[in-house]
Amino acid sequence: MFDRQGDLPWMHLPREYVAYMAKQVLKRLSAAGLIQFEQPDYVREVITQVTLDELSVEARIDEEVRKILEQHGAEMKEVGASYEEMFKKVKKQLVRDRKVVL
Repeated sequence: MFDRQGDLPWMHLPREYVAYMAKQVLKRLSAAGLIQFEQPDYVREVITQVTLDELSVEARIDEEVRKILEQHGAEMKEVGASYEEMFKKVKKQLVRDRKVVL
């Protein structure tokens, strides 16, 4: 389920699939009477873009964690630190520092 760096497979969804999900969400909310809108294509595009932006936040944080761990690779070897454990700890710290919700 996880690759070496801790990524989840769903983090890299194609734009078309995210657009499909946005369309389905709007369809269900509209059918339930929970939302009304006059420009469905515009609303769907906004939801698609916001979703893609949110998914990319975690991907950017993961990339930054990889770079940090790469810079400290020698130190990690010296102390016998596990890459996976350090990845989780550094990511958790970055998320906390940036006040990001994942």
